[in-house]
Amino acid sequence: MALMQINIIPLGTGSTSMGEFVAGIMKTVARAGVVCKLTDMGTLIEGETEDLLKIAARMHETPFLEGAQRVVTQISIDDRRDRKVGIGDKIASVNSRLNPEENSSLAGSEDS
Repeated sequence: MALMQINIIPLGTGSTSMGEFVAGIMKTVARAGVVCKLTDMGTLIEGETEDLLKIAARMHETPFLEGAQRVVTQISIDDRRDRKVGIGDKIASVNSRLNPEENSSLAGSEDS
């Protein structure tokens, strides 16, 4: 199981706003039927590496279909083969290592 962080930046749209493009991209992800999490700075998706790369290609193409003239896509993949991991597992691992005071001072940093 792998985790992919993907950031898609549509350019040449005539606006600094990207919300409509992000919504279209998220519809593409929803059609793929994968576990994902939209964040303020990108999207996290979990799955098999081959599937993630296919989804990334479809996500990259979506802004072009909606009128963007240029698209920059950044992808990071964490492919762990010794055990199954999912979205949120790394955060839970770090939180388990914090004492309660440290953990509470970081509360909200995950899903704020």
